[in-house]
Amino acid sequence: MNKKLSIIFLFLSLMIGAQKPTLFLIGDSTMSNKDNLEKNPEHGWGQVLPQFFTSGIEIQNHAMNGRSSKSFRTEGRWDKVEKQLKKGDFVIIQFGHNDQKLKDSTKFTNPYTQYRANLERYVNETRAKGATPILMTSITRRNFNENGVLVDTHKEYPLVVRLVADAMKVPFVDMQLLTEQMEISAGPEKSKQLHLHFKAGENPYYTKDKADDTHLSRLGAETVAKLAVNALKTLNTGLEKHIK
Repeated sequence: MNKKLSIIFLFLSLMIGAQKPTLFLIGDSTMSNKDNLEKNPEHGWGQVLPQFFTSGIEIQNHAMNGRSSKSFRTEGRWDKVEKQLKKGDFVIIQFGHNDQKLKDSTKFTNPYTQYRANLERYVNETRAKGATPILMTSITRRNFNENGVLVDTHKEYPLVVRLVADAMKVPFVDMQLLTEQMEISAGPEKSKQLHLHFKAGENPYYTKDKADDTHLSRLGAETVAKLAVNALKTLNTGLEKHIK
């Protein structure tokens, strides 16, 4: 009987060991999957991420439009991720855009208290499952002033991500810095191609003028995803072996 149990245990262990790791993405609309991809010009950078990874890892994009570090949890979205987490998985955590919403009590968080505590909790709960958390700052908005200077809109939130990453020794990608460099390199005019700028009738998806400097076009999403992937390669988390 003991021999049979040993064989069953070995078989189960091999089965578990053969499971692919999963990369989970949690965040907001800049990362999320968009509907109607064939016609919709808007893409989340997490949506195009799978093309940069091998078949040896599964990617689940749980990012959702309009969510903050607070509402993502209160709506039960984190619970769905946490229940699936297993040893060897990875979780990219990127919030901030919607944590700033002072007029929405379901989303707003004070950067130095609630926001920081939320990030720390995501990190701790990920680690408790044997998975690896990866913190990212928000991608920057295309916000050039009349002098062609890119002006930050996220204020204290990216700083808090950096502080948490440093204090808790969490793998960290400064997407704010990388996307600032991207926007500045493109300049005030060409950077519009990275976002959603259309005159009425120019794209059949939009019946009115569109000037969205937060969300990404397909070109913008792929460019941002490449920046993220190149940074992830340097972290030595084990995720890099699954990158093409």
